[in-house]
Amino acid sequence: MANSVSARKRARQAERHRQRNAALRSHVRTKIKKVLRAIESGDKTAAEAAFQAAVPAIDRSVSQGIMHANKAARHKSRLNQHVRGMGA
Repeated sequence: MANSVSARKRARQAERHRQRNAALRSHVRTKIKKVLRAIESGDKTAAEAAFQAAVPAIDRSVSQGIMHANKAARHKSRLNQHVRGMGA
């Protein structure tokens, strides 16, 4: 347990940041899963719409330090590959 006043404050801040980061990470994962579900269902228009919604969320997670830039680029690239590879 933190003993000094400043250490207790840092512990409170760390817990708030942890909860916020978890919520943002969950939000991005949900967006990615929506794209994957649309791809699996075979609905190209829904997959494209879900992908267009997921990209800004992924980019936002990078700017907020939730996800590494290379990981975000990898997710976007692979999702885009799957969407473009779908039949007409």
